[in-house]
Amino acid sequence: MSKERDMGKDGRYRAKREDTLVKTIEKKYGVDLGVRSDAQLHTVLRKHGAGSLSQLLKKLNG
Repeated sequence: MSKERDMGKDGRYRAKREDTLVKTIEKKYGVDLGVRSDAQLHTVLRKHGAGSLSQLLKKLNG
């Protein structure tokens, strides 16, 4: 089963695997997460104190 990250009609994001590489997220969402591109999502979430990618994107976008 694919864990592709897409925004649903309600504006929420579906779950993203925590072993997703940062370069994938940076490319898809056009953000700079400030870590190596081969780092994993769980590392960035921990660094920023976010529980999910949605929370992280909200923190980074203000």
